[in-house]
Amino acid sequence: MPSFGPRQLGNGHAPRHELLRSRYDGRSWFQAENARSFFRSAENLTRTATLVTAGIAAIALVVGGIGIMNIMLVAVTERTREIGLRRTVGAKQRDIAMQFLAEAITLCLIGGQIGLAAGILAAKMISQRLQIDATLSLNSAMVGVLFSIAVGVLAGFFPAYKASRLSPIEALRFE
Repeated sequence: MPSFGPRQLGNGHAPRHELLRSRYDGRSWFQAENARSFFRSAENLTRTATLVTAGIAAIALVVGGIGIMNIMLVAVTERTREIGLRRTVGAKQRDIAMQFLAEAITLCLIGGQIGLAAGILAAKMISQRLQIDATLSLNSAMVGVLFSIAVGVLAGFFPAYKASRLSPIEALRFE
């Protein structure tokens, strides 16, 4: 029986890839893979898709935060006389700031709920189309809601600060 070198199997045969290499002068015209390499490829693909999705979500959060901040700045400008009147009758700076901050958080929570509903709908449609199980965990939903609140706080802080610092006299004169 011919010998194929030191890496023979227990039954006297070399591994098949060694046999093929010996027949083709040591050149590899093939690639031997096992299930583990397929799992690694799937993990890499999943990791890449997660990173791309996270990047898109981060950009969407920044753009949404800028939009909320602009809306709140317009609201401060349009309600300058109201702010002046409230300050004149005794509202504290903290009260004015909390009002605008609560409005920004409310806007972001509404947007977050719409996004969550759209995500659930998209996941159901994709899972039906591809015939795979797609579920939304409670942790993921809670993280989404917490991010909505964080964006509301961050986007609403400057407009709330600006509104709370308005002079009551100047605000009442504003046209």
